[in-house]
Amino acid sequence: MWDPTQYARFARERARPFHDLLAQVTLAHVKQAADLGCGPGELTRTLVERWPDASVAGVDSSTEMLARAQAHVLPGRLRFEQADMTGWTSPVPLDLIVSNAAIQWVSGHERVLAHWAAMLAPGGALAVQIPYRFHSLAQDALDAAAQDRRWAPRLRGVGLSRDSVHSLNWYVRRLQELGLDVNAWKTTYHHLLTGENPVLEWFKGSALRPLLARLAPDEVPAFLHEAGWRLRMAYPTRHGVTALPFTRLFFVATRRQGVTGPSPAAP
Repeated sequence: MWDPTQYARFARERARPFHDLLAQVTLAHVKQAADLGCGPGELTRTLVERWPDASVAGVDSSTEMLARAQAHVLPGRLRFEQADMTGWTSPVPLDLIVSNAAIQWVSGHERVLAHWAAMLAPGGALAVQIPYRFHSLAQDALDAAAQDRRWAPRLRGVGLSRDSVHSLNWYVRRLQELGLDVNAWKTTYHHLLTGENPVLEWFKGSALRPLLARLAPDEVPAFLHEAGWRLRMAYPTRHGVTALPFTRLFFVATRRQGVTGPSPAAP
């Protein structure tokens, strides 16, 4: 389903939330870490650059993304594994778990958070960034395109919905119930994009992927035309620049020293 080249077209804009998330991680020393939903691995590699003594596992289910990630392997320091990030279990307690723009693709967030939190060592941190575009003009445009009678029967229930991500307060409460100290915030980035219908190109690397994967190849051009004009109307270009407001949720949840969690939940 994933196309690493398309995803990388806006690499700088997609990297900024990752770095903003990591800026709030105050750990001085990390020995064991994991990046769950690591994608093509460029950002995962920055973890071993910041914490030179760390052994880092990048975990993703996409064969295409992991093929790109192999260029970043550092023997003994950075490795990549193909697995479902919601069920993957570390053989050792982790000082740091990072998940950047990934959990929105899976369901059962309460169970997933409990599983991840259970892998934290005392003093360990769970750092997560979640795209939150579900009440936006982009969501309206993509929903309308998917509901067109030409594709609706095949696209019904495919991809992300307005219920794919909870409110920030919901995540804070769940993490507190798991015994973690929470630093949480919401940010809206205003990406200034250039090119021919850049908002369509943006979503071709993310939200449109499951929809395009469900369509027959000869249907894709017409569907992209439909989605494209809707996005162009929602985000008009002015003086060659298109502004895309994009909201994201963040939290860094830390297990208190001397406190251990339950055993990791079964996948």
